[in-house]
Amino acid sequence: MTPLTPRRVIVTGTTGSGKTTLARAVAGKLGVPHAEQDAWNHLPGWQEAPLEQFRASVARFTAQDGWVMDGNYTKAQDIGWARADTLIWLDYPAPLVFWRLLRRTLRRGLTREELWNGNREQLGLNLLSRDGILAWFFRTHWQRRRTVPAQLARFPHLQVLHFSTPNEAERWLRQL
Repeated sequence: MTPLTPRRVIVTGTTGSGKTTLARAVAGKLGVPHAEQDAWNHLPGWQEAPLEQFRASVARFTAQDGWVMDGNYTKAQDIGWARADTLIWLDYPAPLVFWRLLRRTLRRGLTREELWNGNREQLGLNLLSRDGILAWFFRTHWQRRRTVPAQLARFPHLQVLHFSTPNEAERWLRQL
């Protein structure tokens, strides 16, 4: 049996795994819009969007015929995952993801790259703080590996593409 060509895709994976980069590439290949859940969640000044607002953004975006959305937010998983036909899980080794995340954080902080809604990396906070992105990685990387299979069981309709290395994801993308 040949896998279906995806039309409504969720890309999930730990912080720094490359969700957005892959999601943009998939959307480009499929000719559908891409959205990053972080852009809906992080309002100006790093304020978290109200739950209803975030869920409405997910619902509005996923009401389209075709789309690619990346993110790990469980607070609207019942909407996005239910409407998706394909889920891509980037489940890469921790050392690889950590070094990618560290390089990305340093680059964004040094270049003052805007992320979402005027927000920018704050190097001191992200590198040294208990609330920073590196600490978040250590709190969530292994936890995600344990929780994603149970989450997937709630959405048996999904075609799941579980990639353990970037090369696997790149090979699949080339064949798309």
